[in-house]
Amino acid sequence: MADIRPFKAVRPAKGMEAKIAALPYDVYSRAEAKVVVAANPDSFLAIDRAETQFDDSVDTYADCVYAKAAEMLQDKIAKGDFIREEQECYYLYELTMDGRVQTGIVGCASIEDYENQVIKKHENTRADKEADRIRHVDTCSAQTGPIFLAYRQVPELRDVMARTKAGEALYDFTSEDGIRHRVFVIAGAADMKIVQDAFTAMNALYIADGHHRCASAVRVGQKRRAANPAHTGNEEYNYFLSVIFPDEELMIMDYNRVVHDLNGNSADQFMEKLAEVFTIGEPVSDQVKPQAKGQVGMYLNGSWRLLSMKDSVKSSDPVDGLDVAILQDYVLDKILGIADPKTDNRIEFVGGIRGLAELKKRVDALPQEGVAFAMYPTQISELFAVADAGRLMPPKSTWFEPKLRSGIFIHEI
Repeated sequence: MADIRPFKAVRPAKGMEAKIAALPYDVYSRAEAKVVVAANPDSFLAIDRAETQFDDSVDTYADCVYAKAAEMLQDKIAKGDFIREEQECYYLYELTMDGRVQTGIVGCASIEDYENQVIKKHENTRADKEADRIRHVDTCSAQTGPIFLAYRQVPELRDVMARTKAGEALYDFTSEDGIRHRVFVIAGAADMKIVQDAFTAMNALYIADGHHRCASAVRVGQKRRAANPAHTGNEEYNYFLSVIFPDEELMIMDYNRVVHDLNGNSADQFMEKLAEVFTIGEPVSDQVKPQAKGQVGMYLNGSWRLLSMKDSVKSSDPVDGLDVAILQDYVLDKILGIADPKTDNRIEFVGGIRGLAELKKRVDALPQEGVAFAMYPTQISELFAVADAGRLMPPKSTWFEPKLRSGIFIHEI
């Protein structure tokens, strides 16, 4: 049973939504965030990354940074840039990218469901990355970045979405990157009950993106639960802001790899070892984008090749059978000496949104011979299978686009 509740959102005042909506805090460096905020002071990034309000001598994680975030949020509410919803409701959040539409239901998920693994994860989190968002959520007493969850579509929710989107949008704007964002309110009692009952009937929800934001929200809820002798379980801190998308509408993009050297191998030696794992295609000048599971595009020595995995390395195991896992185990580790891709600075991960030209550019810029691997995207069914097995994917296995904007929905705790 998944407990997804409606909530009284803090959301942008009409006309402010396009100015406020911001990409997630963690897609920017500090320098990049300062440029964005300088160009648009209303961007929610100013609150998500409040170090932008200080000169570089102030540590990103200083107490004053989190205090400034809370101050700015309250100031913008007092100013009227944000409003507090008067009644609990669900929302629909629709994103359109390159003609592809995905629509999620916005509500609040239970931290108990996370603890009991009704909400399932597929990657580990790092304590240092959690610590930042824990302090941000706790100091602001608000969750400002939604967690991207996924579910197996059911007809009842598909029908509610269709009915709701036939009405007038609350927000409708196109962001600078060309993504169209529309928001609708699900406020009718009958449809709200359908939504809540449909999720209650589900055995599992899945974290698609936002593992660190999710873990941080849970930690703050646990902290407040422990500190409250009158705890009932209904307090807002027991729930975290989520946008929950049906599997049939989601697309995972490729997450590619660039390795800075060949681990002491010549190109010929590397190819010889690679031939034990793959059937290797002829070199071509055009980019090679894999078209099916088991295929990898490789850029080496100025040429592209198609690599096809041999049956001897394939596996039916939900983790070991992932293309990214096979590449990691048989090539990155055994041939190129990258045992821990999370910590080895010889490897870079490049999101598919950047295109394959970015792989060529990075390899060509290396001072020595390197190699790039263009992956076939992990499928949403594979993500579900890994999570259902209680397992974890290798690092950087999934890249979701488009990214959910922060600042459109805020959940006060």
